[in-house]
Amino acid sequence: QVQLVESGGGLVQAEGSLRLSCAASGRTVSTYGMGWFRQAPGKEREFVASITWSGDNTYYANFVKGRFTISRDNAKNTVYLQMNSLKPEDTAVYYCALRQRPGGLIHPYGYDYWGQGTQVTVSS
Repeated sequence: QVQLVESGGGLVQAEGSLRLSCAASGRTVSTYGMGWFRQAPGKEREFVASITWSGDNTYYANFVKGRFTISRDNAKNTVYLQMNSLKPEDTAVYYCALRQRPGGLIHPYGYDYWGQGTQVTVSS
């Protein structure tokens, strides 16, 4: 079993920044990659960014390219999402997820474990 705990969400003004963290614990030795997804009220969960655990590859949704950066610290079993130039439309609950088997890191159904989510609210 793997447990994921997100932190770092909060209320920020437009054009501000936040850094989300996701700490993984438990059986993380077989981690292939981790990702961030978000879900706004009344909308489906959508992909934000992901990274292979080796750090060789990162993937981003078009709407965050140039604004968000995903990174990981293997020693701490933690993945980060640095979010800059935030917009009100970025308001959502942000979830981190972990995938153990090699495969795509964009679609949510490929992930094995999910965190509880952290709220990000961007005011205009």
